[in-house]
Amino acid sequence: METAARSRAWRAILVLCGLVLLGSAAELRAGTLLSPGAGVLVRKSAEPFGVFAFAISSGGLQQKWSALKSRLDDDMVQLALCDGDRDNCASPAALKLLAIVDQARARDGRARLGETNRAINLAIHAANDGNDDVWSSPLATFARGAGDCEDYAIAKLAALRLAGVATEDLRIVVVRDVRAGEDHAVVAAKLDGHWLMLDNRRMAMVEDEAARSYQPLFVLYQSAVMKYVDEPVRLSMAPAEAH
Repeated sequence: METAARSRAWRAILVLCGLVLLGSAAELRAGTLLSPGAGVLVRKSAEPFGVFAFAISSGGLQQKWSALKSRLDDDMVQLALCDGDRDNCASPAALKLLAIVDQARARDGRARLGETNRAINLAIHAANDGNDDVWSSPLATFARGAGDCEDYAIAKLAALRLAGVATEDLRIVVVRDVRAGEDHAVVAAKLDGHWLMLDNRRMAMVEDEAARSYQPLFVLYQSAVMKYVDEPVRLSMAPAEAH
Protein backbone atom coordinates (compact mmCIF):
# COMPACT_ATOMS: atom_id res chain seq x y z
CA MET A 1 0.00 0.00 0.00
CA GLU A 2 2.79 2.43 1.00
CA THR A 3 4.77 1.56 -2.15
CA ALA A 4 1.73 2.21 -4.34
CA ALA A 5 1.11 5.57 -2.64
CA ARG A 6 4.72 6.61 -3.19
CA SER A 7 4.44 5.58 -6.85
CA ARG A 8 1.31 7.72 -7.32
CA ALA A 9 3.02 10.68 -5.64
CA TRP A 10 6.06 10.44 -7.93
CA ARG A 11 3.79 10.22 -10.99
CA ALA A 12 2.00 13.40 -9.90
CA ILE A 13 5.32 15.22 -9.43
CA LEU A 14 6.58 14.11 -12.84
CA VAL A 15 3.35 15.24 -14.52
CA LEU A 16 3.59 18.64 -12.83
CA CYS A 17 7.23 19.08 -13.91
CA GLY A 18 6.31 18.13 -17.47
CA LEU A 19 3.52 20.69 -17.60
CA VAL A 20 5.77 23.44 -16.27
CA LEU A 21 8.44 22.65 -18.86
CA LEU A 22 5.90 22.60 -21.67
CA GLY A 23 4.42 25.88 -20.52
CA SER A 24 7.77 27.68 -20.50
CA ALA A 25 8.73 26.39 -23.93
CA ALA A 26 5.61 27.38 -25.85
CA GLU A 27 5.23 31.12 -26.43
CA LEU A 28 1.54 31.10 -27.19
CA ARG A 29 0.56 28.87 -24.29
CA ALA A 30 0.17 30.20 -20.80
CA GLY A 31 -0.78 29.25 -17.28
CA THR A 32 -1.30 31.17 -14.08
CA LEU A 33 0.26 31.86 -10.70
CA LEU A 34 0.77 29.08 -8.19
CA SER A 35 -1.96 29.15 -5.59
CA PRO A 36 -3.03 26.94 -2.65
CA GLY A 37 -6.23 24.93 -2.74
CA ALA A 38 -7.58 21.81 -4.39
CA GLY A 39 -5.51 22.37 -7.51
CA VAL A 40 -2.17 23.90 -8.46
CA LEU A 41 -2.18 26.60 -11.14
CA VAL A 42 0.64 25.72 -13.49
CA ARG A 43 2.24 29.13 -14.29
CA LYS A 44 1.43 32.77 -14.91
CA SER A 45 0.92 33.77 -18.53
CA ALA A 46 3.59 35.88 -20.21
CA GLU A 47 0.80 37.70 -22.04
CA PRO A 48 -0.88 40.91 -20.81
CA PHE A 49 -3.18 40.41 -17.81
CA GLY A 50 -1.38 37.16 -16.97
CA VAL A 51 -4.27 35.01 -18.17
CA PHE A 52 -4.07 31.76 -20.11
CA ALA A 53 -4.58 32.24 -23.87
CA PHE A 54 -4.48 30.00 -26.93
CA ALA A 55 -4.13 30.66 -30.66
CA ILE A 56 -7.24 30.55 -32.84
CA SER A 57 -7.38 30.12 -36.62
CA SER A 58 -10.90 31.25 -37.46
CA GLY A 59 -13.57 33.76 -36.51
CA GLY A 60 -14.40 37.36 -37.34
CA LEU A 61 -11.53 38.90 -35.36
CA GLN A 62 -8.96 36.58 -36.93
CA GLN A 63 -10.25 37.51 -40.39
CA LYS A 64 -10.07 41.24 -39.61
CA TRP A 65 -6.52 40.95 -38.29
CA SER A 66 -5.36 38.86 -41.24
CA ALA A 67 -6.87 41.34 -43.71
CA LEU A 68 -5.27 44.26 -41.91
CA LYS A 69 -1.81 42.69 -41.74
CA SER A 70 -1.04 43.12 -45.45
CA ARG A 71 -2.11 46.77 -45.36
CA LEU A 72 -0.12 47.35 -42.19
CA ASP A 73 2.99 45.80 -43.76
CA ASP A 74 2.57 48.04 -46.83
CA ASP A 75 2.27 51.10 -44.58
CA MET A 76 5.41 50.13 -42.68
CA VAL A 77 7.35 49.96 -45.94
CA GLN A 78 6.05 53.36 -47.05
CA LEU A 79 6.81 54.86 -43.64
CA ALA A 80 10.34 53.46 -43.72
CA LEU A 81 10.93 54.97 -47.17
CA CYS A 82 9.57 58.35 -46.08
CA ASP A 83 11.61 58.14 -42.90
CA GLY A 84 14.76 57.87 -44.99
CA ASP A 85 13.85 60.65 -47.42
CA ARG A 86 11.48 63.19 -45.87
CA ASP A 87 11.94 65.76 -48.67
CA ASN A 88 10.60 63.39 -51.32
CA CYS A 89 7.86 61.81 -49.21
CA ALA A 90 4.55 62.27 -51.05
CA SER A 91 2.35 61.23 -48.10
CA PRO A 92 1.28 63.98 -45.67
CA ALA A 93 -0.15 61.26 -43.42
CA ALA A 94 3.24 59.52 -43.26
CA LEU A 95 5.02 62.77 -42.41
CA LYS A 96 2.54 63.53 -39.65
CA LEU A 97 2.98 60.09 -38.12
CA LEU A 98 6.76 60.30 -38.47
CA ALA A 99 6.77 63.60 -36.59
CA ILE A 100 5.29 61.70 -33.64
CA VAL A 101 7.87 58.94 -34.08
CA ASP A 102 10.65 61.56 -33.95
CA GLN A 103 9.33 62.83 -30.62
CA ALA A 104 9.22 59.28 -29.26
CA ARG A 105 12.75 58.47 -30.46
CA ALA A 106 14.06 61.40 -28.44
CA ARG A 107 12.89 59.65 -25.25
CA ASP A 108 13.63 56.34 -23.58
CA GLY A 109 11.70 53.69 -21.71
CA ARG A 110 8.41 54.72 -20.18
CA ALA A 111 8.73 58.27 -21.54
CA ARG A 112 8.90 56.93 -25.10
CA LEU A 113 5.72 54.91 -24.60
CA GLY A 114 3.95 57.78 -22.89
CA GLU A 115 4.88 60.29 -25.58
CA THR A 116 3.51 57.99 -28.29
CA ASN A 117 0.29 57.38 -26.39
CA ARG A 118 -0.27 61.08 -25.71
CA ALA A 119 0.64 62.32 -29.19
CA ILE A 120 -1.53 59.83 -31.08
CA ASN A 121 -4.44 60.38 -28.71
CA LEU A 122 -4.26 64.08 -29.60
CA ALA A 123 -3.63 63.58 -33.33
CA ILE A 124 -6.71 61.44 -34.02
CA HIS A 125 -10.32 62.48 -33.54
CA ALA A 126 -12.50 59.79 -31.98
CA ALA A 127 -15.09 58.52 -34.47
CA ASN A 128 -17.26 55.42 -34.43
CA ASP A 129 -17.32 53.16 -37.50
CA GLY A 130 -20.84 52.05 -36.62
CA ASN A 131 -21.88 48.60 -37.75
CA ASP A 132 -19.11 48.41 -40.37
CA ASP A 133 -16.30 48.33 -37.74
CA VAL A 134 -13.52 48.89 -40.29
CA TRP A 135 -9.96 48.25 -39.09
CA SER A 136 -7.89 50.95 -40.80
CA SER A 137 -4.16 50.96 -41.47
CA PRO A 138 -2.08 53.69 -39.75
CA LEU A 139 -1.75 55.86 -42.88
CA ALA A 140 -5.47 55.58 -43.64
CA THR A 141 -6.27 56.67 -40.08
CA PHE A 142 -3.88 59.64 -40.22
CA ALA A 143 -5.15 60.64 -43.66
CA ARG A 144 -8.68 60.65 -42.30
CA GLY A 145 -7.65 62.21 -39.00
CA ALA A 146 -10.20 60.11 -37.15
CA GLY A 147 -10.78 56.57 -35.98
CA ASP A 148 -12.13 54.36 -33.24
CA CYS A 149 -10.27 52.47 -30.53
CA GLU A 150 -8.66 49.82 -32.73
CA ASP A 151 -7.49 52.48 -35.20
CA TYR A 152 -5.72 54.31 -32.37
CA ALA A 153 -4.17 51.01 -31.27
CA ILE A 154 -2.97 50.05 -34.76
CA ALA A 155 -1.40 53.50 -35.28
CA LYS A 156 0.36 53.27 -31.90
CA LEU A 157 1.66 49.81 -32.76
CA ALA A 158 3.21 51.13 -35.98
CA ALA A 159 4.65 54.24 -34.33
CA LEU A 160 6.24 52.28 -31.50
CA ARG A 161 7.82 49.81 -33.91
CA LEU A 162 9.31 52.71 -35.90
CA ALA A 163 10.49 54.33 -32.67
CA GLY A 164 12.52 51.23 -31.84
CA VAL A 165 10.30 49.18 -29.54
CA ALA A 166 10.80 45.47 -30.20
CA THR A 167 7.90 43.74 -31.94
CA GLU A 168 7.84 40.96 -29.32
CA ASP A 169 7.17 43.61 -26.65
CA LEU A 170 4.00 44.88 -28.33
CA ARG A 171 0.46 43.54 -28.40
CA ILE A 172 -3.02 44.73 -29.30
CA VAL A 173 -5.45 43.57 -26.63
CA VAL A 174 -9.21 43.43 -27.12
CA VAL A 175 -10.96 43.79 -23.78
CA ARG A 176 -14.44 44.06 -22.38
CA ASP A 177 -14.89 47.37 -20.59
CA VAL A 178 -17.10 46.16 -17.79
CA ARG A 179 -18.02 49.65 -16.62
CA ALA A 180 -18.96 50.91 -20.08
CA GLY A 181 -20.50 47.60 -21.12
CA GLU A 182 -18.66 47.47 -24.45
CA ASP A 183 -15.64 45.95 -26.17
CA HIS A 184 -12.51 48.07 -26.48
CA ALA A 185 -8.97 47.80 -27.93
CA VAL A 186 -5.68 49.03 -26.48
CA VAL A 187 -1.97 48.58 -27.11
CA ALA A 188 0.03 46.70 -24.49
CA ALA A 189 3.77 47.43 -24.36
CA LYS A 190 6.16 45.46 -22.17
CA LEU A 191 8.71 47.45 -20.18
CA ASP A 192 10.98 45.92 -17.53
CA GLY A 193 8.80 42.82 -17.39
CA HIS A 194 5.53 44.71 -16.94
CA TRP A 195 2.76 45.36 -19.47
CA LEU A 196 1.62 48.98 -19.80
CA MET A 197 -1.72 49.87 -21.39
CA LEU A 198 -1.69 52.60 -24.09
CA ASP A 199 -5.33 53.61 -24.19
CA ASN A 200 -7.05 56.27 -26.29
CA ARG A 201 -9.41 56.91 -23.37
CA ARG A 202 -6.67 58.22 -21.07
CA MET A 203 -3.34 59.98 -21.34
CA ALA A 204 -1.79 58.25 -18.34
CA MET A 205 -0.59 54.67 -18.83
CA VAL A 206 -1.43 51.99 -16.28
CA GLU A 207 -0.17 48.45 -15.84
CA ASP A 208 -2.45 45.63 -16.91
CA GLU A 209 -3.08 44.57 -13.31
CA ALA A 210 -4.36 48.08 -12.49
CA ALA A 211 -6.87 48.10 -15.37
CA ARG A 212 -9.48 46.42 -13.22
CA SER A 213 -12.49 47.41 -15.31
CA TYR A 214 -11.03 45.63 -18.36
CA GLN A 215 -11.72 41.95 -18.92
CA PRO A 216 -9.26 40.59 -21.53
CA LEU A 217 -10.85 38.79 -24.48
CA PHE A 218 -8.25 38.51 -27.25
CA VAL A 219 -4.59 39.38 -27.75
CA LEU A 220 -3.11 40.07 -31.20
CA TYR A 221 0.58 39.43 -31.78
CA GLN A 222 2.22 39.64 -35.22
CA SER A 223 0.19 37.14 -37.30
CA ALA A 224 -1.41 35.36 -34.33
CA VAL A 225 -4.77 35.92 -32.69
CA MET A 226 -5.06 34.41 -29.21
CA LYS A 227 -8.22 34.00 -27.19
CA TYR A 228 -8.13 34.36 -23.43
CA VAL A 229 -9.88 31.68 -21.41
CA ASP A 230 -12.09 32.35 -18.41
CA GLU A 231 -10.48 29.87 -16.05
CA PRO A 232 -6.81 28.99 -15.46
CA VAL A 233 -5.49 25.50 -16.15
CA ARG A 234 -5.31 23.44 -12.98
CA LEU A 235 -3.50 20.24 -12.13
CA SER A 236 -5.28 18.29 -9.41
CA MET A 237 -2.95 17.21 -6.60
CA ALA A 238 -5.57 15.20 -4.71
CA PRO A 239 -4.29 11.66 -4.02
CA ALA A 240 -5.92 8.89 -6.02
CA GLU A 241 -7.94 6.31 -4.17
CA ALA A 242 -6.26 2.96 -3.63
CA HIS A 243 -7.68 0.06 -5.59
